[in-house]
Amino acid sequence: MLLGAAAGVALTVVLAAVLWWPRSETVYRSHQPSQVTYGDKFRHHAGLVRVRSLAGDESYRLTVGRDPGLSYGHAVEIDAALGEAGIESSHWTAAGLRIEFGSGHTLFVPARQFTYGR
Repeated sequence: MLLGAAAGVALTVVLAAVLWWPRSETVYRSHQPSQVTYGDKFRHHAGLVRVRSLAGDESYRLTVGRDPGLSYGHAVEIDAALGEAGIESSHWTAAGLRIEFGSGHTLFVPARQFTYGR
């Protein structure tokens, strides 16, 4: 009987961990257009990722770099209010990437921050 109760508790803990495990979701993607080039000769990608923690908190991260999966690159933590407002547009130039949020805020990431494997 004690063994069955212990197994029930363990199963409950495992199930709760699976249901509350941190999850991430890419809510916006942008890719460097072909007419914009950088010295490292790679195509670069940007994405806004929403992360939900075990406690249910949400945070946002903008990642810019050459990895299309957004697992590596220059990361900028974004205020939750900006993340929730969403990205309206992105403008790639030789100087860098300008992001415009639905709230009216603008963020500029200089190319030197995401080129050459950064």
